[in-house]
Amino acid sequence: MTVAADAERTQRFPSRHRLRKRHEFLALQRDGRRHNGPRFVVITRPGGAGGTRLGITTSRKVGSAPRRNRIRRLVREFFRRHRARIEPPRELLVIARPGIDAITYDDVVHELSRALGLAAGV
Repeated sequence: MTVAADAERTQRFPSRHRLRKRHEFLALQRDGRRHNGPRFVVITRPGGAGGTRLGITTSRKVGSAPRRNRIRRLVREFFRRHRARIEPPRELLVIARPGIDAITYDDVVHELSRALGLAAGV
């Protein structure tokens, strides 16, 4: 395997880092701590031995399918880049709020960093 292919593999978002089952989402909503922001609601709770995991919810109220997909891509990119800095390991649920129109990656970084208590600008 080449160095470039190996680096690309470490940049992926594997299933072990995702919340995948409905009962995982429901348990997190029931037991988690809620952080309300203008664009997202972030619900967190301490993670298990598997480390930090992410779930994303974007309803149809947020917009069309391409808009919802773009929001999910931006949140996954934030998580991929900042997962190692989220200490202690947590389970995260990010719920997009309606009215997110021209959101940028910088907006996502600012709001999610604030909700997770990460140092800004890193």
